[in-house]
Amino acid sequence: MFALDTSDRLRRWASFAHFTDGQIAHLAAKVEVQHHAAGTELFPAGSETRQAYLIDRGKVTIERQTPYGLYALAELDAGDLFGESGFIDQQPRSGAAHILEDAELVCFDPEALTELMEQDQRLSVALYWCFWKSLANKLRTTNSKLSQFFSEAGKPPTSPPPFRKDPSGEFRIDLAAKRKLFQEQKLSALEINFLASLSREQKVAPGEVIFHEGDVGDAMYVVLDGRVMISKYIPGAGEEALAFLERGDYFGEMALIDQQPRSADAKAPEEGAVLLAIPREVVEGLLDIHKLSSPRLLKILCNLIAERLRELNEKLITWFIFSGGGGTH
Repeated sequence: MFALDTSDRLRRWASFAHFTDGQIAHLAAKVEVQHHAAGTELFPAGSETRQAYLIDRGKVTIERQTPYGLYALAELDAGDLFGESGFIDQQPRSGAAHILEDAELVCFDPEALTELMEQDQRLSVALYWCFWKSLANKLRTTNSKLSQFFSEAGKPPTSPPPFRKDPSGEFRIDLAAKRKLFQEQKLSALEINFLASLSREQKVAPGEVIFHEGDVGDAMYVVLDGRVMISKYIPGAGEEALAFLERGDYFGEMALIDQQPRSADAKAPEEGAVLLAIPREVVEGLLDIHKLSSPRLLKILCNLIAERLRELNEKLITWFIFSGGGGTH
């Protein structure tokens, strides 16, 4: 049987479709193809290893041990990436990785990958884009698990979601205040000017919904002042807070990545919030992988989505334990 070289292994998966042939060749020179037998533990939960992996063949599960047995956080197949959260945010592994079927994995060494990304900014952007899309897909899957945990599939909500008020009246923020927010994130002068000039300010009243789950995404947001709650309405369980975001935190970006509807609600809790809304076309222009996009902004978004995924995984584990090992797993 003809053996694929490493470049071919990378090129045949959608995650790397946006890489140039030269980028694929440089990346292939820095990775290792590993063979693992079914039943192997690749890394334990809590491990501080930083390798990222692409499944070229086989199946992998990410699991956590609980008092009620193993809980599967994710079940992954050929073409899926995993371990990228550890590379991005340098945090311990959320779960153990076990090989379900004999597998061939493309292993990305963190030191070699970091060196390569420092040498080639365009390749760095391509990789962060790849990791961003992978994490967004995992976050959507985890959000779906939340809906299924305590309810029957398709069961309608027992009460309607909160009403979203339309923004009314003029509201303006000084350009210097916008620039200061983006300067705090150490973005480049070009990025700061671009975002400060083209973002639109939005004042959100206490309890007001910014968008609902299922809405079409037309903008990404960043919190200028106050707090925003990301939540999901779960049939039989009510509203569940998934994250609280504060100054400098971005949200609403997922629908712009994968062209899918919003996967959760966003609203201002009791104190309200002031936001900067960055329209879809501005985000797409700034993060266009066919141009020299914003690596700093991509890195910020990758870290944010990795953090949310970790928080949701912890919530699922907690629910699983509280339910005595019941619910979805």
